[in-house]
Amino acid sequence: MRPDIRKIVTYEEETLIEGFRKTETPWRMFGVAAIVRNPWSGRFVEDLKPEISTYGPELGALLTERMLRLGGNGEAIEAYGKAAVVGLDGEIEHASALIHTLRFGNHFREAVGAKSYLAFTNTRGPANAPVSIPLMDKNDAGRRSHYLTLQFSVPDAPRADEIIVALGGATSGRPFHRIGDRYQDLKEMGHDVDNPAAI
Repeated sequence: MRPDIRKIVTYEEETLIEGFRKTETPWRMFGVAAIVRNPWSGRFVEDLKPEISTYGPELGALLTERMLRLGGNGEAIEAYGKAAVVGLDGEIEHASALIHTLRFGNHFREAVGAKSYLAFTNTRGPANAPVSIPLMDKNDAGRRSHYLTLQFSVPDAPRADEIIVALGGATSGRPFHRIGDRYQDLKEMGHDVDNPAAI
């Protein structure tokens, strides 16, 4: 069984002025979403693995290829994340099933050479529900400049029997970040940041 994809949506924004100051280079965030029929909609299914195993690789490869087009290449993408929104006849478990599998996420992770885990949201909603994709630095989970959220919506999705599956990325962090990184707080609080077990 292959995913029944109704449409693919891309979203991109470039911020030229932030905090009343012009940015040196545009702050770019972008995302791509596939709207797929929910194979488990309207019923309780005990074993989700067959669809996870077949949907995950195809959606992961498709969306990653589109993200690389938007970002220029994998190296240029510094922050990344994923999200799913299930329609009202589905479970949150269905949204989770399609994005919380290495068969899906590893396509994007490997394409951008990432070390960090993919930040995520999985929610339920009607058509035009927000698709909120949290982003984080692909190599440094403590780098707060890259704690971002890409948000958009699709006016006619998800339908009750659909799931939106999405990836997001950014080519930089916030232009004028000045709240420091997580490690500064840890040092100030007396933690040994070189020893993860002590945190």
